[in-house]
Amino acid sequence: MTRPPVRDCPLPLTQLHRRTSAAWAECHSTANALVWHTASMTVTRHVPAARRPIGAFQFSLLAAATGLIAAGAAAFCIDLPVADWFKAHRVPGEIGRLVNLLEISGHSLGAAVVLIAVVTLDRTLRFPMPGRFGAGERAFTKMIAATYLGGLLADVIKVSVERVRPRAADLASVASWLGTFGDGSLAVDKPHLNDLMSFPSGHSAVAAGLAAALAWRYPHGWVLFVLLAGATAIQRVVTSAHYPSDVACGAAVGLIGAACCLGGQRVVRRPLAPETVA
Repeated sequence: MTRPPVRDCPLPLTQLHRRTSAAWAECHSTANALVWHTASMTVTRHVPAARRPIGAFQFSLLAAATGLIAAGAAAFCIDLPVADWFKAHRVPGEIGRLVNLLEISGHSLGAAVVLIAVVTLDRTLRFPMPGRFGAGERAFTKMIAATYLGGLLADVIKVSVERVRPRAADLASVASWLGTFGDGSLAVDKPHLNDLMSFPSGHSAVAAGLAAALAWRYPHGWVLFVLLAGATAIQRVVTSAHYPSDVACGAAVGLIGAACCLGGQRVVRRPLAPETVA
């Protein structure tokens, strides 16, 4: 049996080596790209986000505040029956204690605890210190100002406008919601100055400002932040500390104060971009 002749290689040895090296390099590059694509799905880092349209977030806050002011104006009509019902039907036992806990996001100290937790957990934020005021410090300062400015504005209005709180008022003797303004409906022998500071709700203002600050920084959680602010407003009405119109107008003041403070850049999470591997 005759063995077939051995044919010579059609390519020179050097050219064959080059083609083999090119194919190997292409496979190596494809494998590296696959690895980086997989890693980018799990590994993230903080990078500056693109600047938002000027006034976009502030406009949304002002629009919400306008809606709350309209709701507060309409709520004057139900202030007396709602306040009278909750004053006659106290929330019992453990439920009452749970309702009182809803006040935390509207209390100045409670809001401070939330902000301290935020600056501790978010590594992109920093507490402002003398000689150090970078992007993280500026962002956290905005959040602090947005939280408390509305509360300060509400306190200024409280001093200028007297309204008896539901718990200190003789609601049966009041003919309309207008009778709750001034001190004519006071039902306590020794009233405290705080009994005449019902309008607007400072707790609702602080809670709304805190919710706006958190939503500005963490927009994916805005629903939770709105629910917490709403829970604070409900707590103030249930405990006869405020009328429905007080909490609606207080929340509007809080959003207006937040709109004056928030804006500019935020830091968001984005996937790592693939890099060329030598």
